[in-house]
Order: sequence, then C-alpha cells, then structure tokens
Amino acid sequence: MKSKKLTAYIIVGMMLGIITGYLWRQSHPDKASINSFISNISLLTDIFLHLIKMIIAPLVFTTLVTGIAKMGDIKAVGRVGGKTMLWFISASLLSLTLGLIMVNILKPGVGLNLPLPDIHAASGVEKSALSFRDFALHAFPTSVIDAMAQNQILQIVVFAMFFGTAAAALGERAKLLVDLMDVAAHVMLKLTGYVMTFAPIAVFAAMAATVAKEGLTILATYGTFMADFYATMVVLWILLTLIGGMFIGPRIITLLKGVREPLLLSFSTASSEAAYPKTLEQLERFGVSNKIASFVLPVGYSFNLDGSMLYCTFAVVFIAQAYGMELTLSQEITMLLILMLTSKGMAGVPRASLVVIAATLSQFNIPEAGLLLLLGIDHFLDMGRSATNVVGNTVATAVVAKWEGELKHAGPHPHSHRG
Repeated sequence: MKSKKLTAYIIVGMMLGIITGYLWRQSHPDKASINSFISNISLLTDIFLHLIKMIIAPLVFTTLVTGIAKMGDIKAVGRVGGKTMLWFISASLLSLTLGLIMVNILKPGVGLNLPLPDIHAASGVEKSALSFRDFALHAFPTSVIDAMAQNQILQIVVFAMFFGTAAAALGERAKLLVDLMDVAAHVMLKLTGYVMTFAPIAVFAAMAATVAKEGLTILATYGTFMADFYATMVVLWILLTLIGGMFIGPRIITLLKGVREPLLLSFSTASSEAAYPKTLEQLERFGVSNKIASFVLPVGYSFNLDGSMLYCTFAVVFIAQAYGMELTLSQEITMLLILMLTSKGMAGVPRASLVVIAATLSQFNIPEAGLLLLLGIDHFLDMGRSATNVVGNTVATAVVAKWEGELKHAGPHPHSHRG
C-alpha cells in the first residue's frame, strides 16, 4: 500500500514539475531568469541524488559480501557468476543488435529537417580512449576506500567478491563479521526507506528544471527521432519480458509491476543508480533470495546497461544518417563488437553513454559534432535509457535466481530476516 502511495506521489511530482517548468519558461523567457530558476530548483534533485549516492557504496558492499559468504564456497560463486555473465552478454548483444536493426529500418536521421552542426564544431563531450586494457585496470581498485568515496560500483563489486569469498572460506570464524554485514545491510535498507520519502519532491524539481531549460517545443522538433527511439525501447522491453517469461513464467508480469516505483524514479531522475536500493528491496519481496539479488544486481549495474547500449548503436547510426554517410554491414558489425566491449563498466549515471558514443564516432570518421544534435534532448532520452537499464537488471536477477533454484513464490518482506 505504502509503495502504491509513493508511486502515485512520484507521478504527481512529475506532472506538477512539467507544468511548473513550462509556466516559468512562458512567464520568464529571458535566459538569466531561466538559469536562476534551474539553479535553485535543481538543488532539491541534487540533494536527493547525493543521498542516494551516500547509500549505494555501503549497500552494495554489505549485501554482496553477505550474499557471497552465504553461498558458502567458491564453486557456487563461480557458477552463479558464470550464469550471470552469460545472461548479461546475451542481453547486451540483443540490445545492441536491436538498436542497429531498428535505426536502419526507421532511418530517423534521413531527411532530418534540422540545421546540421559544422563538422569541425566541438561537442563538449570529453571522449576518452576506451581500450580493453584501461577497462581491465579500472575494474581492480588500488584502494577500496577511494572506490567507495567515488562510488565506483564495479570496483566495489570486485573487492566485495574477494572479501565475501575469503569470509566464506573462513567459515565459522567469519560468522560474526558476516552477521554484522547482514545487520548493516538491513540498516542501509531502512535508511533507503527514509530517503525515498523525499523522492516525489526530487522528481518534481528534476522535471521542472528540464522543462524550464529545454522547453516542450524541443519535443516537437525532435518528435520523430524520440518516437523512434522510445518505440525501439518498448520493443526491447517486450523482448526482455518474453525471454524472461520463458524462464520464470507469467510471474514476470508481477515482477515488473513490483518494480514500477524504482522504474518511475530512474525515469524521472535519469539515473538508474537512484533506483538501485528500491530495486534490490522489490526483488527480495518478489522472492529472489538475498544472496542472488545482492550478487547479480550490483554486477548488472556495471555490465548490463541494456538501455544505454541500445542507445549507443541507435545514436551512432542516426548521426551517420544525418550527415548522409552510409555504413557498410561489416562496419556496423565491427561497431557492435566495439560497443560490446567499451560499454562495459559504464556507470549508471547520466551522460555516460555520450562518452562512449563520442569515442565510437571518431573510430568510424563520423563527425563528432553530430552529438550536438542530441545534447538538447539527451536528458529526455536518458530518462528512457535509465528505466530500461532497471528493467534489464530486474529480469536478469530473477532469471539467474530461477536457474539457481533460489526463486521462492512469495518473497519475504525485505526487512525481515534475509536468508
């Protein structure tokens, strides 16, 4: 009941935010007033996202260590890890391929009635060389304190896996420490409940700032592109639901209904991270065992960003189409494989996809200035990407739990004892 109420408040917050942003933009069209309004109101969203980031590192660490220690041995961790990565790689390929197929069918960049940015214009997006060596080195923290301070989820996951495996190997001697971690995880989930009461206000502020900044006319200008992209995302949601349903049956619908609150939260704040604590809670409520949920979900936040990957192929080909460049099939397959590697480790934070896209454009000599076409609407696209990332990780966690025989029919309340 409480969850339904919060969902309703979040929807009301979104609607009021859109109206407030629109009215402010209409009554104060000068740039200084708009910037001042955005600066003031976005403080509410920033505080909320700071509170979420405050929770994430200790929550990921404590739940993952507890989950691995409860698995009991390294073989079990390896088995679950293998199944998890198999699903993630398959889902990544599905997302990237679907993006490629749909952008080639829909051709949103062909006949674009917009002035194209000069090919030498700077996009303002810092592209980093995304080599496999850099990614592999980045995955292993030199300091776990630094990884936690910077909320580097992938590094926290790597350390927690080593720590949890060592605790499991010690058996009875580490029981007190594991129990302590379990209690700490409960405390973090309780804290999440407190932070979530602030969510509707944060959502209101996020929507008001976005609409005040960009206006609603931008949606009309980019209507075709956005409609095409959102339609492609709906296809991905349907495919993930059908494939997930093959493993866990009709309960997949109950699962997706259960995560509507984290979905709305990630959509309205354009951050999948904002939804992490609530998603974990809802998965356990659905019946996924704690040890599976706390293992698969944080790993998914680094390796299974389905929405972001769908966007990467869609955006790169869209920019090529806008500049009248034809990509050959072999180039598109090469791009898919490059993105398969470079997109791993993208954090669930806004704008991470743009960095990956910028790096990919330069590899195929597509004008990087094309990113300027997307910057104005990127926030609206990021909202959909973030929600899709949550759907992908929710389905992945439930499927791995089913494979492991760790999916119960009626989940315990997340704050009851985690077994």
